[in-house]
Amino acid sequence: MFDDLRPHLVELRKRLGISVAAVIIMSIVMWSFHDALLAWITQPLIDALTATSKISRKAAQGMIVTRELSEAFFVAMKVSFFAGLLAALPIILSQIWLFIAPGLYANEKKMMIPIVVGGTSMFLIGASFAYYFVTPMGFAFFIEFGSATFVPMYNISEYVEFFTKILFGFGLAFELPVFCYFLALMGLVNDRMMKDFFRYAIVLIFILAALLTPPDVLSQTMMAIPLILLYGISILIVAAVNPAPKEDLAATEDEEETID
Repeated sequence: MFDDLRPHLVELRKRLGISVAAVIIMSIVMWSFHDALLAWITQPLIDALTATSKISRKAAQGMIVTRELSEAFFVAMKVSFFAGLLAALPIILSQIWLFIAPGLYANEKKMMIPIVVGGTSMFLIGASFAYYFVTPMGFAFFIEFGSATFVPMYNISEYVEFFTKILFGFGLAFELPVFCYFLALMGLVNDRMMKDFFRYAIVLIFILAALLTPPDVLSQTMMAIPLILLYGISILIVAAVNPAPKEDLAATEDEEETID
């Protein structure tokens, strides 16, 4: 049995090695731009602090601080790794596909490019949605809530961790249509199955939003609502790729009429 698994383990190690190497190389490249990346990451917080101080005269102008001597250096490393991981995402997705491709038919292998391009695009769309819509609203709300009484001072390391969690959470969540497309391509789901699962999907979406976002209701709700819309879009995609057999549809309609 182990002899049968050995080629697959060797192939898996190869794909993982290439993915890790891609992340390391891209992280080294991104180190050259860590100042610009830090400025881009902190811009939503700075804008929220500025806007809050202008709206409310009682609000104190906050600032971003460091607490340790080496903190700025390690934050720059985290930011470089974060950017390198994003830059290496197409390579990682392609390596995942190349690992599973030998078990697919020739027509299924042709879908590598749409899945890689689609997966990368949806991740970037999700991260952009978080950056341009979620973080400005969330930061403004939380800063305005307490700035009239307290002077907001935010630790850069904690902020970067908070920021990357939001961006990665939304990026991964927006992969839902690509994931459903892949399952439909494999014949594992059809549109009827997804429609029947819709009520349970809403519950799972809110649980997923709670896991992928910081522990606040605003961020979780702003992730859950787009995910519900994406689930509806996923149903249309699955219906085009792997529609339910007409016999199943007819049987379902008969069952619904009997219940009524």
